[in-house]
Amino acid sequence: MPVEPSPPDARSRELFARARQVLVGGVNSPVRAMRGIGRDPLFIDRAEGAHVWDADGTRYVDFLASWGPAITGHADPLVIGDVRDALPRGTSYGAPTEREVLFAEAVVEAFPSIERLRMTSSGSEAVMGAVRLARAATGREAIVKAEGGYHGAVDGLLAQAGSGATTLGVPTSPGVTAGATAATRLVPYNDLAAAEAAIEGAAAIIIEPIAGNMGVVPPAPGYLEGLRAACDRTGALLILDEVITGFRVARGGAQELFGVRADLTVLGKIIGGGLPVGAFGGRAEVMSELAPDGPCYQAGTLSGNPLATTAGLAVMCRLAAPGTYERLEEGGARLEQVIRDSGAPVTINRVGSMLTPFLTDRPVTDYAGATACDTALYAAIARGLLARGVYPPPSQFEAWFVSTAHRDDDFSVLTTALAGALDEAGA
Repeated sequence: MPVEPSPPDARSRELFARARQVLVGGVNSPVRAMRGIGRDPLFIDRAEGAHVWDADGTRYVDFLASWGPAITGHADPLVIGDVRDALPRGTSYGAPTEREVLFAEAVVEAFPSIERLRMTSSGSEAVMGAVRLARAATGREAIVKAEGGYHGAVDGLLAQAGSGATTLGVPTSPGVTAGATAATRLVPYNDLAAAEAAIEGAAAIIIEPIAGNMGVVPPAPGYLEGLRAACDRTGALLILDEVITGFRVARGGAQELFGVRADLTVLGKIIGGGLPVGAFGGRAEVMSELAPDGPCYQAGTLSGNPLATTAGLAVMCRLAAPGTYERLEEGGARLEQVIRDSGAPVTINRVGSMLTPFLTDRPVTDYAGATACDTALYAAIARGLLARGVYPPPSQFEAWFVSTAHRDDDFSVLTTALAGALDEAGA
């Protein structure tokens, strides 16, 4: 009898079956399970430049970029070289290092709104510190956030549902208590009037200056400036969550792009060069509330990790080179054009080298608009792209990213793959 050929992702299937026996859902972060696009996950073996290879040896043009950090491409030789040199000196000390000073100096130089910095080991941890600090500095409890805004796995911010200008937070994950979200006020993204009302008496508003976790949704003209003015008027702090946009849309993040200064800024992803890292910083008088200078406690055993700071410094050095952001803008524009030329029924939101093709014919300006998209069609197209050697985000509600490593051939592969995927999906 003829032997049935193995499926092209046989090794990934085998690994997923094993993973499900020892890891919850077989993954360490839910979206990696690829349930949003109706398939099992691919297990990645290695990455280089604009490409990743799965455990079966199949190569993909990567538009996920590790959810953003791979801005200069995977396995950037400068980053790899610097980390290799740092490894023999130890992986963690639990003590201050020169590298974390150099790292903080580089961040402060890029972000004029940041006068003092505190490093963490993740973006979620940085958000927790920024929110706690805002409450300590203002003596207030309420935190305003946008519906659909994701700020890490923080209990008090895992609230999205709501209607009207301002609602009390309703937990959206079991295990998050009503008390944890009772001081969270929800407003629609890009609704300045709702935010202005909610900010009254609040400690802070935390906002993605360019939403990236409902898909890419840019701020409406005047929105960020209006939030800044409302905070100035009420004494609330403006926390800009630039975990995705920091060093991505400009060297000084969305604050540089839109000319708005935060009281507190949250950073992550790119500043770790692919290693786990987070940071938050802001005006000196606010940051001075943190221990050991002030009474607001925040700490982390691995904060300022020497390998993470080494990798982050290498990436920030790369991004400081002349023409880098022009190149990223060109890549983002090229990606947008390929998707438009395909005839896909999409509304494309793009800022620089990050974009989302929403499967809808209507403008997407907030969470309600994003969630009205045809997620089944997106899933079908994403499966078709994976089958043709292109790795997109495994969810309609995530950003696509371009790196400085993407080349003409990569966009050509996408053009061909997208045509086949659309035809297969009947779009």
